[in-house]
Amino acid sequence: MTALSYVSGPSEEPLLGLTIGQALARAAETWPNRPALISPSHGVHWTWREFRARARNLASGLLALGLTRGERIGCWSLNRPEWALTQFAAAEAGLVFVTLNPAYRLHELQYALTKVGCAALVTATSFKTSDFIGMVNALAPELAQSRPGALKADGLPDLRMVIQIGETAPGALAFEAVAKGAPDQFAALDALAPELQFDDPANIQFTSGTTGSPKGVTLSHHNILNNGYFTGRAMRLAPEDRICIPVPLYHCFGMVMGNLAAVTLGSAMVYPGEGFDPLATLKTVESERCTALYGVPTMFIAELDHPEFERFDLSSLRTGIMAGAPCPIAVMRKVVERMHMRDVTIAYGMTETSPVSFQSGLEDTMERRVTTIGRVHPHVEVKIVDKEGRVVPRGTPGELCTRGYSVMSGYWGEAEKTRECKDAAGWMHTGDLAVIDAEGYGNIVGRIKDMVIRGGENLYPREIEEFLFKHPKVQDVQVFGVADARYGEELCAWVRVRPGETLTAEEVRGFCQGQIAHNKIPRYVEFVAEFPMTVTGKAQKFLMRAAVEERLGLRKAETA
Repeated sequence: MTALSYVSGPSEEPLLGLTIGQALARAAETWPNRPALISPSHGVHWTWREFRARARNLASGLLALGLTRGERIGCWSLNRPEWALTQFAAAEAGLVFVTLNPAYRLHELQYALTKVGCAALVTATSFKTSDFIGMVNALAPELAQSRPGALKADGLPDLRMVIQIGETAPGALAFEAVAKGAPDQFAALDALAPELQFDDPANIQFTSGTTGSPKGVTLSHHNILNNGYFTGRAMRLAPEDRICIPVPLYHCFGMVMGNLAAVTLGSAMVYPGEGFDPLATLKTVESERCTALYGVPTMFIAELDHPEFERFDLSSLRTGIMAGAPCPIAVMRKVVERMHMRDVTIAYGMTETSPVSFQSGLEDTMERRVTTIGRVHPHVEVKIVDKEGRVVPRGTPGELCTRGYSVMSGYWGEAEKTRECKDAAGWMHTGDLAVIDAEGYGNIVGRIKDMVIRGGENLYPREIEEFLFKHPKVQDVQVFGVADARYGEELCAWVRVRPGETLTAEEVRGFCQGQIAHNKIPRYVEFVAEFPMTVTGKAQKFLMRAAVEERLGLRKAETA
């Protein structure tokens, strides 16, 4: 009988039946004097006991403001200690923590806050060119005249209070004042704790918008706490470990694989800065002796290519995660060899699955770790299906579907969109094209929407990108389809060339000649300084495609 593309993760280690608040209480009791949060640029070095006390103070302050169980509290800030405190305080107070992309502008912020009905917003004041409080005032001009905590704004009808980090604008509450706590609310917090259940919603994250309008992914304590735990276990994290987290906290990578892995295993969360900076990251790894480093491929490329890279002692590094976008094999090898990350892992998943479904293991050979996404996570099922929904044989590409504790409860307020991707049997349809081999290792070969159909043949951009990465002058590359009157679609490659090097389209195509099939050689090769990206490091190929088609006047042939 032919082996089918279905895998089920190991279940010897039980799932945690805890809320996030209970996990923090356990961390403070188990590792009271171990470092919990280190943020050098903010002068913060808190132990688990201190961190829990601060989170409880903030939780009591939120209750004192009249926020009640199940209400939504948004957080709009880059990576700061206040962000982590709000994450854990919201969980302790039974609030649903809504993570907001710091890159949002007026329309996006209004859409997100209104979509899920945020009653409170914790906001930074400003960062670089982002005037956060200015944008809040633009959407809610009534704020300046309102009593702090009693906002009534036509543009944001659900929002009652704005809690500001740093300065305090008219009508806003000072974060520091709320975080001092309300001792008379501690009894209410203690009474609330047994009422909260691990299946309660804990977090709403908006999908990052590579296509269409963002949707509010609703995740429970059980979803994200367990995913953080098993992601950390795959790296064998321990209380002695220090995780350098330059990835955005508002995304699962930072808040789940970072903060929640740390709280379940006693490791320290280390924030090298508010926004990603390769130099600050390298400095922090050295000064804080970090043992783990997280990043999307473009972050690791920026660190490796930094002109001062060689002067840093990164020998404390052992492990970490590269995820968020397809990981080029050549970059992975450099991370192992030049950054000392012998135990680095690849993780694959999506926001809707908390996020991780596959992860490479430390026992995997280097070849496996640089060429696959590892094996299925504990307590998770995965199947690969064809267009009719039938499970395909091992080694055959198809859509990756996943089921288990990690699958979201749904998109907030969008039952129909939830049903489009989460079927009656509980399977989450990811939209990713994948292959599972005979030993159960997975590989992502593209997105269903990324797949290029040229003259009736299916071409997978990921495969072509991996080949082009081998060219010594190529720093980064994205391959995508563009309209073509004859073939339906043709391939286009956007290439970032290494600093100091020059490259021509003819050289790129010549490099491909005789090495890959002629129909996989990009017809169009363009050189760019950067790609349009989401903040989480995903390339927005639909924008690249639109730009090329408009500039070159490309149109598909009319079809029935």
